[in-house]
Amino acid sequence: MDRIEFTLRGGEDFIRLGQVLKACGLCGSGVEAKEVIQDGEVLVNGETETRRGRKLHAGDEAVFAGQTIVVRGAETDTEHHAD
Repeated sequence: MDRIEFTLRGGEDFIRLGQVLKACGLCGSGVEAKEVIQDGEVLVNGETETRRGRKLHAGDEAVFAGQTIVVRGAETDTEHHAD
C-alpha cells in the first residue's frame, strides 16, 4: 500500500475528506469523491466513512484504492536562534 503525505496549508486546521481525495489525485472530481465515499470505499482512521464533509486533521489517515493519505500539520518556522 502506498502512502501519500498531505500537508495542510498554513492557517488551516483541517481539510474535508472529499477535498483531500481530489487534491491527492485519487478522484478526478467532487462527484467521483462523493460517490466512492458514500459507497463506503474510504476508511478514515481504520473505520468506514460515508460523509464526504468529514474533517481530517493533522495525524488522521484516509485509505482508498490501496493508497493511504496521511494528513500533516502545516509547517511553521517557530524557532528563533540567538547568535
